Amino acid sequence: MEQSMIDQLGDELYQAYQERRTIQPFTERDLDITLEDAYQIQQRFMAQRLAAGETVVGKKIGVTSRPVQDFLGVFQPDFGILTSAMEIKGDNVVDLNGLIQPKAEAELAFVLKEDLNGPGVTAMDVIRATDYVVPCFEIVDSRINDWKIKIQDTVADNASCGVYVLGDAKGDPKKLDLTLAGMVLRKNGELYSTSVGAAVQGSPVNAVAWLANTLGELGIPFKAGEVILSGSQSELVSVQDGDELECTVGGLGSCSVRFTGRSAV
Repeated sequence: MEQSMIDQLGDELYQAYQERRTIQPFTERDLDITLEDAYQIQQRFMAQRLAAGETVVGKKIGVTSRPVQDFLGVFQPDFGILTSAMEIKGDNVVDLNGLIQPKAEAELAFVLKEDLNGPGVTAMDVIRATDYVVPCFEIVDSRINDWKIKIQDTVADNASCGVYVLGDAKGDPKKLDLTLAGMVLRKNGELYSTSVGAAVQGSPVNAVAWLANTLGELGIPFKAGEVILSGSQSELVSVQDGDELECTVGGLGSCSVRFTGRSAV
């Protein structure tokens, strides 16, 4: 794909993000878009956000669990960039007025104490480089019409990043079995789903190692202090004004989030 078209599509996504609206899927246009093209579009989209004052604070892995893959019809993981504008701090309240068509997913976040440079990163390397893990919610949000995405669409759209909320419970990954640790998700006080860490590429640690190696081949390191979202362990949860979600990870603790306002769609 010509650079001019990559720039045009990245700018289109940025404008849709600013205006809280959706656009036609790129894969439904006569573009013959490849996965490599999609990542270049993502870079252009995110360059616009960074130029507007946001800073990189981490990375995310998407489409890692079977329920999310089945829902989206996308069957391979992807990645996106987390910025300073995406973290919800304080009272863990997400204002839906700033989002388009959000859905929540529960997962584990890894906060790094050391740099990680792939390729060649192992699961043990990830554990050694991690300061702590926390339960979290990622509120994914798509700039693509009706979530009608293929892998190229979600990659271009920065892996459908929206916002995220970190829990207060911090755990040492050396002392937790992140593969077998159970996760219980409740919506408005009622049981919504259960899962284990193995739902994410066999272990959330494996997912983080995969991303470190994938980005390493592109010359992009993990930096100390960065947040790495390891991928959903739950189904995608539709949310609206007044909803409350809580996920609890066995041996670690909980993360809760409340929603107010009304999304664009």
